[in-house]
Amino acid sequence: MKICVLPGDGIGPEIVAQAVRVLERLREDGLALEMETALIGGCAVDACGEPYPEATRALAREADAVLLGAVGAPKYDALARAQRPERGLLAIRKDLDLFANLRPAVLYPELAHASTLRAEVVSGLDLLIVRELTGDVYFGEPRGIRTEHGERIGFNTMVYSESEIRRIAHVAFRAARGRRRRLCSIDKMNVLEATQLWRDVVTETGREYPEVALSHMLVDNAAMQLVRAPKQFDVMLAGNLFGDILSDEASMLTGSIGMLPSASLDAHGKGLYEPIHGSAPDIAGRDLANPLATILSAAMMLRHSFGIEEAAVRIESAVRRVLAQGMRTADIFEPGTKKVGTAGMGDAVMAAL
Repeated sequence: MKICVLPGDGIGPEIVAQAVRVLERLREDGLALEMETALIGGCAVDACGEPYPEATRALAREADAVLLGAVGAPKYDALARAQRPERGLLAIRKDLDLFANLRPAVLYPELAHASTLRAEVVSGLDLLIVRELTGDVYFGEPRGIRTEHGERIGFNTMVYSESEIRRIAHVAFRAARGRRRRLCSIDKMNVLEATQLWRDVVTETGREYPEVALSHMLVDNAAMQLVRAPKQFDVMLAGNLFGDILSDEASMLTGSIGMLPSASLDAHGKGLYEPIHGSAPDIAGRDLANPLATILSAAMMLRHSFGIEEAAVRIESAVRRVLAQGMRTADIFEPGTKKVGTAGMGDAVMAAL
């Protein structure tokens, strides 16, 4: 099982190193894993002049799965848009046709008081956001900035085809069927025609899943409901833009964005696995970053791309034990717990394995 490892920028190398330690331990215990590292994002721009070099593209295509840290830093903001680190992330998603983004938001009991919401509102939270990842305004054409009548105008195009909506809807319905059988689809159909089509196609697809209760919600209301009563949701389905925003909002329900893993899958189970947070250059190299989201992303990789449920559960159980022992990085620290750094949290997970 070949894994393309892309540490990326900022805290990426630090957090990926801890996930790699976990995978290496599983390899020692008999899993046939092979890992090879490549460049993406700002470090690739520095070394090769582009955020998604051909060598990385070849390795990512050849591998069975990709483990990614994070990309980006303020020093690259002045570059031409095509050279910015984030373009590398968009490029690999498009190149590998990683259209289905799974973002679970689970609140561990030990972190109930780390959430900014009252414990009784979020305790027991377990929801999954399914985000379409290769369409919407992120990739729609035409796009750009032009000058008309002496002033600049920026424009992007929100566009979805019926087939794009239908294939992500199937992913969400199948996920809901394996959970609590409730799916809420998010749109803005009262204003945006593209999302009227979204609602129509999701409704049509839902007829193939009579065992799943389908509901629809406008995105502004969904954002409010996530902080008012988040446990009403089981699976949420959203397009690229809305899913990006809502999943980051959901991360704060769990106590820290440093706790949330994600999987971006193609139609055949190949995937890219990464924490949902960014590169956090302000704390890079300071042994402060929380590596648990990256470690949990490795668990998702073993489950979704390789079908090794036992190993995935082993990692997740180790994370739960570490939290139960009171180990905390700075982002989830509270009085009465033990503060550890990135490497220290990695050590704790390794011991718990």
